[in-house]
Amino acid sequence: MTTSVVGLDVPPLRAAGAGFGGTPLPLQPEGIGLGAAPLEASSATAFAAMFKALGDPVRLRLLSMIASAPGGEICVCDLSGAFHLTGPTISHHLRILREAGLVNSDRRGTWVYYRAVPATLILLAGLLHGSA
Repeated sequence: MTTSVVGLDVPPLRAAGAGFGGTPLPLQPEGIGLGAAPLEASSATAFAAMFKALGDPVRLRLLSMIASAPGGEICVCDLSGAFHLTGPTISHHLRILREAGLVNSDRRGTWVYYRAVPATLILLAGLLHGSA
């Protein structure tokens, strides 16, 4: 049985080793990894979009701030102050992260709150971890 994450069919998850910064990953897709098998064209396209989104230092830092936020989510108002960028530029970067499936958001009144999508981060970690 597979699950769809960001347009990718993900095999069942299994216990995994260390993830980002040595933090244990609770789950890792079986059979996913650069060394497991050649990627299908559609999978390579989906992964490339995720890595392209992370290829910008501002977006990588935004994702890091979102993923490490207490309670698992953070208000855009708390993200904007950390950068010397305009609000529309921050919104643009957040939209790219959202379109890549790396973060979700919801509006509460005038503010938008962002949270990381754990399944997507596990999938990316599994792809890279599986190649080691």
